[in-house]
Amino acid sequence: MPKSAQTPKIALSQSVEPKGYDQVLNFLSDQLRAGVLQVGDRLLPERELALRLNISRPLVREAVRALAMIGVLEVQQGRGTFVRSPDFSTLSDVFTFMFVQDGDELDDIMELREGIERQAIRLACLRARTNDFEKIGTALEDIYATIDDPERGGQADFDFHTRLVEASHSAALIKVYTIISRILRSNHVVRRRRIAAWGRMREYILDHHDKLFRAVQRRDVEDSERLLSEHFAIGEQLTNERLGRITASS
Repeated sequence: MPKSAQTPKIALSQSVEPKGYDQVLNFLSDQLRAGVLQVGDRLLPERELALRLNISRPLVREAVRALAMIGVLEVQQGRGTFVRSPDFSTLSDVFTFMFVQDGDELDDIMELREGIERQAIRLACLRARTNDFEKIGTALEDIYATIDDPERGGQADFDFHTRLVEASHSAALIKVYTIISRILRSNHVVRRRRIAAWGRMREYILDHHDKLFRAVQRRDVEDSERLLSEHFAIGEQLTNERLGRITASS
């Protein structure tokens, strides 16, 4: 690997040196962490990068193309390749494609969602701002307005929970939630279709989301967590199509 007095050398993280995609990704990650590269910077030309990493140019080209597809890099014809901030909606598409062929993974995704929202609602009680409460309130109004429409109602339900996560002001939680958002949105719609004929569930949905919003607005962590736990318990029953007697909490 040739030495350069002008460009700081960054050691690859892994003890066993990977090839192609992994090696280029590790190189970018290490340089970003070290501050050598920043979002918007131009990557080394293909030939120089191949020499730097001691891999072939076709491998570099393939890796750059793959990273561009998930939004990590942007190839501009005639200008070069630039580092960009990933588009997490694109990553959501990739993630959905990975899991759509294996229905057994849905339970794992729902467990991940539950973990994210539990932590997010704690943080929302502490960090939410006035505009966050306004967004959650608007989402709640949409739930009321679309309660008899499974498609639009599922979207409104998803938006409500997304606004709660955003109110946590945790960049990591928001990013991970965004990545699984397409699967979550679809799941909300499916659940709404299943409960469309259940009058008592209709009232429960409205009442429970309202209580959840009020608890966060009061910054009551304990009550918010309790209500969210109940929310997930009912959701699990719906997912497993085991609708039993549901008594709305007073």
